[in-house]
Amino acid sequence: MRRSGITVAKDDQASRVHALARAGFLDEPVRLTFDALRRPVPDAVDTDFALEREALRTVRHCFQLGVWFHRLLTGDREQIPFIPPEAPEWVQSAEPTDTDARAEVQALRSELEAARVSLELSRVSYSDRERSYEEALEKARESASSELARARATLPEVSTLVTSLATEASRLQRGFDEAPSPRKPTARQRELLVSNARRAAQEPLSEARVRDRIDEMLSEAGWAVQDGKGNQNLYATRGVAVREVTTAAGRADYLLYVDTKLIGVIEAKHEGADLATAERQADRYAEGLTARQDLQAWRTPLPYRYVSDGGLVRFRNDLDPDSRTRDVYSFHQPETIARWIREAEADAAAPTYRARIRERLPMLDPAEVASGRLRPAQFEAVHGLEESLRRGDQRSLIQMATGAGKTFAAVTAAYRLLKHAKAQRILFLVDRNNLGSQALAEFTNYTAPDDGRKFTELYNVDQLTGTTVLDSSKVVISTIQRLSRLLAGQEPGDPEDYSDSSAFEEEERGTSAPAADVTYSRRLPPESFDLVIIDECHRSIYGRWRSVLEYFDAHLVGLTATPVAQTFGFFHQNLISEYTYEQAVADGVAVDYTTYRIRTAITEQGSVIPVETHVPIKNRRTRRRRYEELDDDFSYGANQVGSKVISTGQLRTVLTAFRDNLTVFYPERDNVPADMRMVPKTLIFARDDNHADEIVEMVRGVFGRGNSFCKKITGKASQPDQLLSEFRNAPELRIAVTVDMIATGTDVRAIECVFFLRDVKSWAYFEQMRGRGARVIDSTELRAVTPDIREKTRFVVIDAIGVTESHKRETPVVEKDDAKRTSLRKLLGKTAGGTIDEDEAEELGLRLSRMSRTLTAEDHAEITRLAGESLDAIVGRIAKSVDVDHIDKVRQADGAKGVHWMVQQAVQPLARNKDLRDLLVYIRTDQRIVYDEVNPDSLLSVGPVEMAQRTVTSWREYLAEHHDEITSLQVALTGHGGREVRPREAYQRLKDLASRIARPPHQWTVERLWQAYEQLGAASSEPGVKHGPPDLVSLIRYELGLDTEVRPYRSTVESRFANWVARQKQAGVTFSEDELWWLERIVDTMATSVRFDVADLDRVPFTERGGTDGFLRVFGDDRAEAVLNELDQELTA
Repeated sequence: MRRSGITVAKDDQASRVHALARAGFLDEPVRLTFDALRRPVPDAVDTDFALEREALRTVRHCFQLGVWFHRLLTGDREQIPFIPPEAPEWVQSAEPTDTDARAEVQALRSELEAARVSLELSRVSYSDRERSYEEALEKARESASSELARARATLPEVSTLVTSLATEASRLQRGFDEAPSPRKPTARQRELLVSNARRAAQEPLSEARVRDRIDEMLSEAGWAVQDGKGNQNLYATRGVAVREVTTAAGRADYLLYVDTKLIGVIEAKHEGADLATAERQADRYAEGLTARQDLQAWRTPLPYRYVSDGGLVRFRNDLDPDSRTRDVYSFHQPETIARWIREAEADAAAPTYRARIRERLPMLDPAEVASGRLRPAQFEAVHGLEESLRRGDQRSLIQMATGAGKTFAAVTAAYRLLKHAKAQRILFLVDRNNLGSQALAEFTNYTAPDDGRKFTELYNVDQLTGTTVLDSSKVVISTIQRLSRLLAGQEPGDPEDYSDSSAFEEEERGTSAPAADVTYSRRLPPESFDLVIIDECHRSIYGRWRSVLEYFDAHLVGLTATPVAQTFGFFHQNLISEYTYEQAVADGVAVDYTTYRIRTAITEQGSVIPVETHVPIKNRRTRRRRYEELDDDFSYGANQVGSKVISTGQLRTVLTAFRDNLTVFYPERDNVPADMRMVPKTLIFARDDNHADEIVEMVRGVFGRGNSFCKKITGKASQPDQLLSEFRNAPELRIAVTVDMIATGTDVRAIECVFFLRDVKSWAYFEQMRGRGARVIDSTELRAVTPDIREKTRFVVIDAIGVTESHKRETPVVEKDDAKRTSLRKLLGKTAGGTIDEDEAEELGLRLSRMSRTLTAEDHAEITRLAGESLDAIVGRIAKSVDVDHIDKVRQADGAKGVHWMVQQAVQPLARNKDLRDLLVYIRTDQRIVYDEVNPDSLLSVGPVEMAQRTVTSWREYLAEHHDEITSLQVALTGHGGREVRPREAYQRLKDLASRIARPPHQWTVERLWQAYEQLGAASSEPGVKHGPPDLVSLIRYELGLDTEVRPYRSTVESRFANWVARQKQAGVTFSEDELWWLERIVDTMATSVRFDVADLDRVPFTERGGTDGFLRVFGDDRAEAVLNELDQELTA
């Protein structure tokens, strides 16, 4: 209870067990074991034999719970079987004449025998490969008998130990009771504890059970499993797995045959065993065949080697270059291995896909950049990916700024892998279905550089539509949601259905579903793809969708402009290419932006609609409006504007300010005659679909334009693809309003304004949205849709809601304990279907109770009218039915069926009344939007956002938050206090800090920080000077108050050196020309590495004059060390 942070109102065992079970910590078997222990002995247990049997069960229950708790804390997966106690002598010799007593004795003996047999089976081992299963079982019986004997022999000792520990147990209990409660666990810690508890409740698989599971997995993959006793039929099907076959190196668990040829081996181990040892055993069997097996083998040693403990499967293809073992979801299908064999026979020098990557994939030609076909960043991305694949990296991450051409780089890589490495199939995953169409167009338009034909003329590219992948498909495009549905055996749906939300939007709204369940699919086996490209790899890929990606035996490549810490973690920190937005702007690959803030009174403070006002109220679902008279003042806050309340005054004021200040935002358009001036292509982000509708209407009214001027483009709009094409290409459509459909990845290059009428909590999502305006566009293409401007040199961000001022998080908001509960709609639906259980009924009662406290009098009256009683009365009946003690009594009296019918009776008012259920869902989801049409808004200000001041302020906050780390680093970088830290280690820590702050959510490169100080006048501007990690020292010293001005670190070091030389001269010390050569180069090294490492003397440029020996010759043994120490102290930070 303490570890989980769960509290209960009633401090009794029943309530604690119930609470833990509801929170997911106790699986049903564990919960029932706890319940069995706390229940009193039934009245029917009235004989000595029955009491002995009850005692045996109690001992076994205590043992089971002890093992469960041990596994929960330690993660131990070894077999820990119950060793049954020996029955008392009087029970063994008893021959009662009474029928009931005789039955009790027989039942007791049967339970003891069952426990003994269970112990024997847990000890069955196949470690001796010369032994048959029957022999192994006999040895297991002997082992179990020995354990039973040892256990009985130690009973006196254990009894004495228990007695001696009684006092110690009391002391520990007092300490536990008096100890302060531990800090409440985070959602992540809690989820881990739940996961450990559930895993601990699952009995580890014995080696015998592992065999059964492997048989099942092989059958799923299309293998026929046969016994190796001389009667196998290798012609039964294409793939045959033969159990327990003797090789020259011992007995193999399984030998694998494809088309009657021996091709591989499987080694099975019990759960918890060391699979590295199993791998070595598999290698021995693959290499140690009998003479007859040599004749049957496709080639020797056998190339395909698997090991498994029934849960994890590890695989090694010995034909791969530098072959290494990797985890796979299941065994490969015989058809897959048959294809691998054909490929190996066709190209003996490069027999596998991984070998062909090394041997057949030519190096990317730099001429691709010279010709303009690839940008330098795209070249680096493709080259980095191919080098990563040559190394055998399973996961790779490419970070490229929005608009820098990630997709084109990915298509280039895909083409080269298909053509040269003969990849079987590539999966391209997108965030939304409309991005799938965009990706398909990118593949379709790609021209092969060495062939001249289009990609789709050479290889089939398909969007995932049916329940399988076509054999002819070489590239498959899909969202991960549709792929998950296919793996779950469902129809994936129409690829042109855009109603699925973006993963970014789901997280933003907190509507992400639990982790996806994945089961083996014959139609889409794990080996279906050789490469999986994840475009805009949102963090949900390593959360909800992780199991879908890890299902495939493929290289995973992530493409993103907005990586977060979890992104780097999922891709094993393997960042193979990095191209930031700042670099893209500098290279002319993206355009920079200016941010303007529009402030209004209602946007800042909200407003109040007076009592007795007739206000329009809109149903979100039906879109119908009705009017209500307010019985009281209706107050709303700034954060409710656009969601729960639509303020027409606020929308009109903001959009009017936008219209009237267009030449302020775009001064270059001031010279364009008013009658020729066009509104820049503008993308407005709304909170939801209803908000988008209102914005569209208001835009048309404020600008006095028709329907073609402004349109809504969302997944719910009619023909969204056509609308998106209009926005790209039609001069008439100037403003598009969206929620999330154009928020990520969508390419509309002519956008010059990104307008926020909604807040965004996620840093990554905000960057994605803002990035819609960053794309460059050819001047001819631009003038075709926006004739009043010659070129796009920047874009404008309009913040009308405070999105640039709100805190942006890198990780999701911590989920509340009940965040993953079943929805209210589903719980109510279960009442009607008669399938709701007591835990769900309790959850439903709690939800309705909380709802009741927030309802208006009108809501209560409507519920009472429909139900014939109040909501509180219904809740009270449910609460009584799910009371822990009440359920316990009913269960003892009438069993599970009695509990079921009691719960159904309690929820009957909900079950039989659909209108009531619909009303409760309607109220709960707050389907009403209130329209404020009475309060005018007032414009407070319109102006640019001072990003430099905000950057420096945030940097100062970071330094304060990480004060201890920064102070420690400052000490390590000085020659005075940092002597215990080697210079290279200190510099590495500085580089790590620079790298960390350059990543999201801060994105503070040293150059960007320095520019912010320059803009504020705290640092002098020095055009052409590049700033690196050493200059971070100058910024830190300035903020710590150690320096009064911000100077480049090199300038500081050189100035200190000049002063030091001057002091030396005053003291009568002069330096020769040779000595100055050494000193000046030491200073140069310190300017770039902060401190000087003696080992640097044996590196360039010092090696030109003899390295360490040369330095000692010039300064002398006694003086050399003193000079270095003095420089380290005088010149460092």
